[in-house]
Amino acid sequence: MVQSLTTDYEVIVIGAGVAGIYQIKRLIDIGVKATVLEGSGDLGGTWYNNRYPGARFDSESYTYGYSFSKEVLEEWHWKEHFSSQPENLRYLNFVADKFKLRDHMQFSCKVEAAKFDEKNAIWRLRVSDGRVLSCRFVIMAVGLLSQPTLPNLEGQDDFKGESFHTYYWPHDGIDLTGKKVGIIGTGATAIQIIPVIAEQAGELHVFQRRPNWSAPLNNDEISEEEMADIRTRYDDIFKACDESPGGFLHRPDRRSFYEVSREERLELWDKLYNERGFGIWLSNFREIFMDEKANAEFSDYIADRIRQRVKDPVTADKLIPKDHGFGVQRVPLETNYFEAYNKENVHLVDIQEDPLQRVTETGLRTMARDYDLDVIIYSTGFDAMTGAFDHIDIEGVGGAKLKDKWFEAPSTFLGMMINGFPNLLMPNGPQSGSASTNYPRGIECGVNWLMDFLQYMWDHGFVRAEASQAAEQEWTAEVVEMYKIMLMRKAKSWFTGYNSNVVGHEAGHIRHLVYNGGAPKYMARLRTVAASGYDGIDFEGEPVKPEEKPLQSTA
Repeated sequence: MVQSLTTDYEVIVIGAGVAGIYQIKRLIDIGVKATVLEGSGDLGGTWYNNRYPGARFDSESYTYGYSFSKEVLEEWHWKEHFSSQPENLRYLNFVADKFKLRDHMQFSCKVEAAKFDEKNAIWRLRVSDGRVLSCRFVIMAVGLLSQPTLPNLEGQDDFKGESFHTYYWPHDGIDLTGKKVGIIGTGATAIQIIPVIAEQAGELHVFQRRPNWSAPLNNDEISEEEMADIRTRYDDIFKACDESPGGFLHRPDRRSFYEVSREERLELWDKLYNERGFGIWLSNFREIFMDEKANAEFSDYIADRIRQRVKDPVTADKLIPKDHGFGVQRVPLETNYFEAYNKENVHLVDIQEDPLQRVTETGLRTMARDYDLDVIIYSTGFDAMTGAFDHIDIEGVGGAKLKDKWFEAPSTFLGMMINGFPNLLMPNGPQSGSASTNYPRGIECGVNWLMDFLQYMWDHGFVRAEASQAAEQEWTAEVVEMYKIMLMRKAKSWFTGYNSNVVGHEAGHIRHLVYNGGAPKYMARLRTVAASGYDGIDFEGEPVKPEEKPLQSTA
């Protein structure tokens, strides 16, 4: 029998990014005694930490913002179709300040450990400031890409110049004018930052291991008149996002790749390539994602577009991926990325041909030569999806460690709950809909479902809830099965859990991190589970009479 025990909070939310902001808003709206613990110095998550020049949305701004408040939708003016980091952070602060959410947030409070007290069905969290806080429920609103990884490269502490991961870009900025800069990596972040640095640096050396496919962002400003029109269409915009597989405005072409002529395909591709955003990826033929022949033809088309934009054919060829086709991993969108390599001060170093050996006091050393540098930028990605969980010592039933449970691969129920870890909830966990869709659209869906779930528990007097082992196994099996029809199963990307800088995440260790069924199907599944009385979840507690139900604000 679970013992009654007073806790510091009914709910503790970990993370004050996009998910945590909305989660605490929903909790305080109904009077729940809750707080947010955030390791950084302020709110914003991704948009607080990633301050490198060029950081911006690849979702249309007006599809990324929250939909829950008509007032916010009316008051906020997005200035660009794809908004930049400073503006995005201003937006999140605007929302938090409007609803006085900071009163319920604690900053510079990194959660170091979380242990489940089985006797009392509560969680105890050890925080970096030395406190131990207790709560009934923990909601993990940690970011999907919030745990940066550095390369396994000797001598990183030897370098006498400035060096940092892009995630830790100096908040006061850094003047790169005329400096010799080296950047390691050509992933999504590097593709945004390289064109900007190329305009500033005296010399820029780009150290590339594997190229990424990329397509134009085609960003531009939003006028007052256009923003006024967008405000009249918000209901339709969010409805369209809910109905599209990726949670974006872009929907796949419903024609078969093989039922239209080559000329028609080229006409569509030219049109999409010149339009804004993810249309070139998500408004394409569905076969691009599943059929090797169709993907190869389209990849050849994109390769030709790259060759048209890069003057030196040798450099162009090095920028064209050979190990995967276009769209089988998340596609970075770029602005003048390929044109950057036409500049005389930008040099591409292929570290497949000339591997990096070490960091030296003065720069970087490859097999062939030394590169003298003033600044080294590590654009080497993240321990995606599970990394933020792994960096907290999470201990569930029987002393089981979540890091151990997920070492080979994560397993969840709906991406929301984990067997063996009661009352630990995730609006955006691995294998949830948020992982593979327009993030805030998935976030609102996940948070709304969790709030209904918590209300169900409070209404019924339940104090403990845990996904059954069978439900978790069935959901994980469904996630794994969906990979089999997608070409992404072959990609070395965070979709498959690949990260050569993390032990156990190297090539050959496939980790099924994302739900590939699309947003509509995922939301339908959530509704079905709720309508069934949360089939697949085991509850514990004593039913209470309506007049005896505790107020949510009573911990």
